[in-house]
Amino acid sequence: MIDTSLKRKRAGGRVLFYLAAISIALVVCIPFFWMLITSLKSRGAVMSIPVEWIPKEPTLEAYKKLFSIPNFASSVFNSFYISIVCTAARLVCAAMAAYALTKLRFPGQGGLFKLYLTALMIPAQITFIPLFIVMTKLHLTNSLNAFLLLQFFNAFAIFMLRQNMMTINDAYMEAARIDGASHWRIFWNIMLPMCSGTLATLAILCFMDLWNDYLLPLVLLTDQGKYTLPILLSTLSGQYKNQYNLTMAGSLVSIVPILLVYICAQRYFKEGLNVGGVKG
Repeated sequence: MIDTSLKRKRAGGRVLFYLAAISIALVVCIPFFWMLITSLKSRGAVMSIPVEWIPKEPTLEAYKKLFSIPNFASSVFNSFYISIVCTAARLVCAAMAAYALTKLRFPGQGGLFKLYLTALMIPAQITFIPLFIVMTKLHLTNSLNAFLLLQFFNAFAIFMLRQNMMTINDAYMEAARIDGASHWRIFWNIMLPMCSGTLATLAILCFMDLWNDYLLPLVLLTDQGKYTLPILLSTLSGQYKNQYNLTMAGSLVSIVPILLVYICAQRYFKEGLNVGGVKG
């Protein structure tokens, strides 16, 4: 009898938990639903009262106009170029640095890692002015390739990969060395595959960071043909400030790539986030 009542309490608690979780999820999804239905409305229907939660005459007019805006297609390409290329560069450089700080022994190894960690305490915004001066002297302003050079050092990515590599037993390296493997082969064939979860998590975070970055491209880019998507979408609040369906369509287009990247790599996400808690 006691077991039966206990099971009922647990089942009731589980039902309440799922109902609360579904309710919270629905509330969180309301802004995205509103964004979607607004982008499918005509300009007149957006301002209609009472509010149309379901468009009576859904239309793709806003999306057609969005892609007809000058430089919109090029801004999407620029964002993809920066996000994909810079994410790959950041992961490779961070992985090599983490391998050196974890598996190689050299004087000042601990102090160098602590120096890396101090970069996490410096707000990125205060580096924009000196960064702009340096890029100007190197003639790299208004160039998409300038963002690639900034990926060679990322303290957060190095920290996460270092924490993951610390959990990998050195016996794998010793066995590889006995077979005559070099450090490069150990790094590419052993370390990187064993850090796949952390690499996938970092890939998602880096892609999101670079795709949504607004301030740094605003500082370094002046040619409208090289604008990234966040910068171009910010211009919609000027010339097209009253066309909310157009703004919502642009916002919806901007979040689709992030959702696709997360869906493709979500099974690695939880595993990679747990790595930061490893003591070392």
